[in-house]
Amino acid sequence: MFDFRLAVRNSHALHVVPMSSDQTKAAILTAAEKLWAERSFGEVTMRDIVAAAGVNLAAVNYHFGSKDELLADLFVSRTTVLNRERFAELKAAEESGGGQPSVEAILLALVGPPLRWCLSPDHQMSAAARFMTRASVETVPPIKKIVDREFRHLQRFATALRRALPNRNEADVYWGLHFALSMQRQTVTDRERLLKLSGGACTTDDTEAVIRRIVAVAEDALRGGERKPASLRTAGRKG
Repeated sequence: MFDFRLAVRNSHALHVVPMSSDQTKAAILTAAEKLWAERSFGEVTMRDIVAAAGVNLAAVNYHFGSKDELLADLFVSRTTVLNRERFAELKAAEESGGGQPSVEAILLALVGPPLRWCLSPDHQMSAAARFMTRASVETVPPIKKIVDREFRHLQRFATALRRALPNRNEADVYWGLHFALSMQRQTVTDRERLLKLSGGACTTDDTEAVIRRIVAVAEDALRGGERKPASLRTAGRKG
């Protein structure tokens, strides 16, 4: 069954090539992702997306309803793929650890995939990586709503960390998870500032080294509760 059409022009005439519903939706998502990889979410218009996808406005409205819904759909699709990679690494760590992965392995599964997506030379120039980097920088309402609402995938990592650190206060574990994610995000969004601030000493050229550094700091924070001042330990218990 075909619903919308893709116009293809050659030197002689305008040919209309029918696209299935799935092909149409994929064409719209691909075009939108490429545009948002290059330009801000607010700058890209529906007209831009329609022209790049080779479809009409009715096709976008039919599949997504609005630009915000299109953005949300694309963000969800990319984070779904990313979280599958995270879960695969966490599962591998659980299997190699006899059901009990180390704190280091859990953190590697948490921050490794997104950092490789956005920093690795093999990925960072792709439209998907640049789109996800922009999504980290531009906290537009459609994406913020999803980030604030969808956190079940993080619960798996919190549970794993709590099992790996049975003597740690529950609030401390969640704070540690939060700080690890914050370091991951900040490294992606502000790496140019870090490079300038450090006079070139701190680069993100070696993605695996960056991942190890973040994991080391996060693990130290999660394990270092006994070194905290009493006032901070009390604050941690209050959450």
